[in-house]
Amino acid sequence: MKKIVFGILLLIMSVSVSAQSKRQIAKTIDSIMAKYNSPTEPGASVLVIQKNKIIFKKGYGIGNVETAEPIQTNTNFRLASVTKQFTAMSILLLEKRRKLSLDDSLTKYFTGFPEYGKGIRIKDLLTHSSGLLDYEDLMPSNQTVQLHDTNCMQLMYMTDSLYFPSGTKYKYSNTGYSILSLIVEQISGQSFAQFLKENIFKKIGMKTTVAFEEGKSIVANRAYGHSYKNGAWVQTDQSMTSAVLGDGGIYTNVEEYAKWVKSLWSYRFISPSMQKRAWSSTKLDNGTTIDYGYGWHVEDFMGNTHPYHDGSTIGFRNSAGLYPDKKLMVVILTNRNEHDPIEEVHKIATLFLK
Repeated sequence: MKKIVFGILLLIMSVSVSAQSKRQIAKTIDSIMAKYNSPTEPGASVLVIQKNKIIFKKGYGIGNVETAEPIQTNTNFRLASVTKQFTAMSILLLEKRRKLSLDDSLTKYFTGFPEYGKGIRIKDLLTHSSGLLDYEDLMPSNQTVQLHDTNCMQLMYMTDSLYFPSGTKYKYSNTGYSILSLIVEQISGQSFAQFLKENIFKKIGMKTTVAFEEGKSIVANRAYGHSYKNGAWVQTDQSMTSAVLGDGGIYTNVEEYAKWVKSLWSYRFISPSMQKRAWSSTKLDNGTTIDYGYGWHVEDFMGNTHPYHDGSTIGFRNSAGLYPDKKLMVVILTNRNEHDPIEEVHKIATLFLK
């Protein structure tokens, strides 16, 4: 009888300590996120996973200064470049289905592409080593209509050179990921948005996640982007490049993003070896190693492999950090044009990596 009572006491103490620990973690994260916690300013949404369990989730601030609607953990933000990991996965799914090879040349899919594209391979596009010129540098300064992925491709016909020979250097390229989305469309026969929906989002229950197309889709529970101008926050939600999907057009929330990360840890879409490759540095043709895999930056953080990606566009700043060996993820989505939340991601992750 004494053993039973003692066991119950230990269980009660364990639950109490755990609850106390969670309260302390929540208090600490609130402190880290204090700059976003205003009922009158655009803010952020945060979620932490550890070993597939949600440890913390919370919204701060408002999603639209015009309506003052509070941000929740189901509020959908434009991911900007965090989108690139979904674009990369679309390509890797097609590679898994033997619809393409990562060594395929760009000109295999776009036969009229300029001669300089002959040596560019799909894997060069994935790793930002293609040398393609940034479409934002080529678009007219007086552009008044939003660009789409096809327009980005058209701009490539207006030049006859690369920054460098493909496969020899790293230079971050939105152009490359826009073209990857067009390759997905060419092979699948579907729009890129539809391919994502049917092959990724629906498969893992990302019910409100969408590659947003004006007039074709809607964003539920939408956060709008904001910029600080003349002493006030104003809505700055769309730019001339905001309709380009392959490099940054997905909207999602932290809860559905958590489903995505869990699917990666369980190898829902691709093999463990390919997922590890996506989260690893790349060795270029000349032996140079770059800290980018397939849709992910890669670094070491406190002795842990740390795939991550930021997303920055007019009115939004986002960061998602993974620590696969510890099954830890921290994601922060914000709807303001100030500050890079990777700083907060690292601070929060440190609470669990000590």
